Amino acid sequence: MTVGGTPLTKNAHPKAGDELEIVVPDAVSCDVLPQDIPLDIVYEDDDLLVVNKPKGMVVHPAAGHADGTLVNALLAHCGDSLSGIGGVTRPGIVHRIDKDTSGLLMVAKNDLAHTSLAAQIKEHSFTRVYEAVVVGHLRESSGTVDRPIGRHPTDRKKMAVTAKQARNAVSHYEVIQSVGGYDHVRVRLETGRTHQIRVHMASLGHPVAGDTVYGSSKPTAGLAGQCLHARMLGFVHPRTGEYMEFTSELPPYFTAFLENIR
Repeated sequence: MTVGGTPLTKNAHPKAGDELEIVVPDAVSCDVLPQDIPLDIVYEDDDLLVVNKPKGMVVHPAAGHADGTLVNALLAHCGDSLSGIGGVTRPGIVHRIDKDTSGLLMVAKNDLAHTSLAAQIKEHSFTRVYEAVVVGHLRESSGTVDRPIGRHPTDRKKMAVTAKQARNAVSHYEVIQSVGGYDHVRVRLETGRTHQIRVHMASLGHPVAGDTVYGSSKPTAGLAGQCLHARMLGFVHPRTGEYMEFTSELPPYFTAFLENIR
């Protein structure tokens, strides 16, 4: 937007009679195309599938990641058999994990499955267990972090433990082993807020190893992003009512890092 040919700044105060010019950018298609990207499918039936997402893969298209995402791969594998509740850019996506977090993710193939699974997440009956390596040694070998999480007050790309416009967030952790200057931990989510484990661990003074957003800004040797893996997923099947549980082996990047710090 310009005023009299000059770009409008946030401190500008246009006056009556000023000539404003607004340039509307061309519309960008929001169509997401199928791409033949290999999927590690742990389980699949007519209602849902459970995939093991690799580290580095974005779940759905967003700014800076128009393709090469899990959704692009799902469209190639499932075709039109994906829930439409998430919209055209998030078909089938009931919950997400970060780009540099690996592990299990559940996908809904129809709206019945999506509605049921989303309700389980909302009711906190959905089981999600992660494993992580955190910097330093936790004071207690197990515990619960019950601290609300909301948008960071100054950096809108980050989340933070805050009381302002926040939602309750609860994580239960236990130390599996102490290795070098790190703790290998298991974390069960009671809630599923954005970046919850990363924010909660950092709030204890023990950020996830390799997390340059909530920990040290310097990359950790042997890691590209945080050392965090979605290890186990459990839920009630939306059609059969059967409780189902799936586990994923720790990926090579995770086990290699544990070996490197021994």
